[in-house]
Amino acid sequence: MEEKKFPLLNKIDGPDDVKKLQPDDLTQLCTELRNFIIEEVSCNPGHFGASLGVVELTVALHYAYNTPYDNLIWDVGHQAYGHKILTGRRDRFHTNRKFHGISGFPNMSESEFDAFGTGHSSTSVSAALGMAVAADRKNEKDRQTIAVIGDGALSGGMALEGLNNAGIEKSNLLVILNDNNMAIDPNRGAIKEYLLNITTSKHYNRFKSDTWKALGKVNKVIPYTRRFVQTLENALKSMILKRSNLFESIHFRYFGPVDGHDVVHLTKILQDLKGIEGPKLLHVVTQKGKGFKQAEINQTTFHAPGRFNKLTGEIIKDDPSGFPLNYQDVFGHTLLELAEENDKIMGVTPAMPSGSSLNIMMKKMPDRTFDVGIAEQHAVTFSAGLATQGLIPFCNIYSTFMQRAYDQVIHDVALQNLPVIFCLDRGGLVGADGATHHGVFDLSYMRMLPNMIVAAPMDEIELRNLMFTAQLRLPGPFVIRYPRGKGIHVNWRVPFKELPIGKGRIIQKGEKVAILSIGHPGNLVTAAIEKLKEEQLNPSHYDLRFVKPIDEELLHEAFSNHSHIITIEDGSLIGGFGSAVLEFKETNNYQVKVVRMGIPDKFIEHGTQNQLRALCGFDSDSIAQTIRSGFELK
Repeated sequence: MEEKKFPLLNKIDGPDDVKKLQPDDLTQLCTELRNFIIEEVSCNPGHFGASLGVVELTVALHYAYNTPYDNLIWDVGHQAYGHKILTGRRDRFHTNRKFHGISGFPNMSESEFDAFGTGHSSTSVSAALGMAVAADRKNEKDRQTIAVIGDGALSGGMALEGLNNAGIEKSNLLVILNDNNMAIDPNRGAIKEYLLNITTSKHYNRFKSDTWKALGKVNKVIPYTRRFVQTLENALKSMILKRSNLFESIHFRYFGPVDGHDVVHLTKILQDLKGIEGPKLLHVVTQKGKGFKQAEINQTTFHAPGRFNKLTGEIIKDDPSGFPLNYQDVFGHTLLELAEENDKIMGVTPAMPSGSSLNIMMKKMPDRTFDVGIAEQHAVTFSAGLATQGLIPFCNIYSTFMQRAYDQVIHDVALQNLPVIFCLDRGGLVGADGATHHGVFDLSYMRMLPNMIVAAPMDEIELRNLMFTAQLRLPGPFVIRYPRGKGIHVNWRVPFKELPIGKGRIIQKGEKVAILSIGHPGNLVTAAIEKLKEEQLNPSHYDLRFVKPIDEELLHEAFSNHSHIITIEDGSLIGGFGSAVLEFKETNNYQVKVVRMGIPDKFIEHGTQNQLRALCGFDSDSIAQTIRSGFELK
């Protein structure tokens, strides 16, 4: 690191070094931290805008609190880059999201400063409350617990459940609402700041505490005095702020809104809040992408923009001509195509319209597409409600996030046999986002459910045909699971073809060894077989398409004509596609040897998809070697 670029940041090896700075130095530290993030993320892609927006808050928190003794939890983790840089990971930050490098999210195994792993949203309040209650239990009265949650994550039901519980526990908990979706109203901002200065003042709170004790004595003579004064205080806040205060109604002391980019003021506020006991909520208003003009203007694009020019903001992309589209884009275009022909089709997503490409339909049919916020459980049951009225909802959720709505899938959809079409994006190993985002359990947890059809396309054309088939196949739920990344066809937009439910296809007929694949990994098999041609090895290859119902006719054909079976899946080996094949083998008493390839029984780290497939042993080279072994065995 060049000294002249980051003279203050270069001296920060942990929060203790931040505390050595004078308050007047904090603004300069924020500037350097923000520039460091811009420089690093521009060439090493990751989440960008959220971390820029909380630079001042990050510095203020580590200046005011005694981390890691004080527990600091960053909800989701998209906003935690500055936190990582200030807590001893500056010189390793260039490895962020890379194979064997540091994680893109807070990770307890990576650093003692990461109090809780937060790859999924809306969990911080519940985790922080647990820590705060534990501190009470252990009589650690000086230990502070802070949860930083964004206004988007607050839409998740779990966050509200945590707040509801925290309001009655009375533990020493601070929730910081990072509101980056609206600016401070200048006409009322000065009054709000004034009220904040009063309510966070040590003198004010000491006075209020003394007054409260005095009122307790008066209360014995004049009943309900305390309740009246508290009601008067809340009413005054509500009247001046022109809003009813949800947080105070559930027993949180509410402070704010406050400018989240005034680091000196933030530091003073946080230091004052340390002396106020009980559950508190500080409402901090920030700007996502703060300090980088293009990120401020195009917040969605610069959430995770990939590589970009740090001077101009121009995003660096490969020439898309001549390359296949991403699966998600094929989904988006196909859904619009189907919706134009079938007015019963509706689109639903929990806060991922651009990530899932549902925004393609949303632009043309806003009345038939619904972004329900970070609320996967609601998305599923909302879709079920649509289905009861004869509509056909395509509920698009990332595979890893569908796990959060599993109870609703069972009780509200599968049990009632409703025609909800679940399109699970990012199925399998997703790459740099790592363990919290790999969608490796869906084949296992979906195929066990009665009434459920579970399919995975080998390419984009099959994805289109499965979507076409699903909206014709009524009633009943239908799962279509596809990976992150590009397909294999440039010319994917071909006429629709209805696929028979539960039927696979023979890609290649060979001898002795049969490879059974599900989904996109079938293309890895094709590549492996191509490598073996020079060795005169000719295995069979079957694309099963459906995990449930599984094509038993095709399986009988494979087991009857081969001495070795290899199953390939981009999912958990426990309970997944390979397990389904083993169940078939046992039921039908076949003696053929079966080798399963897929995700082992452990959480897989971050890296490129190819690196992780090799790590798990089912990249094309590993597949080729397993096929060789099958031919060598008698």
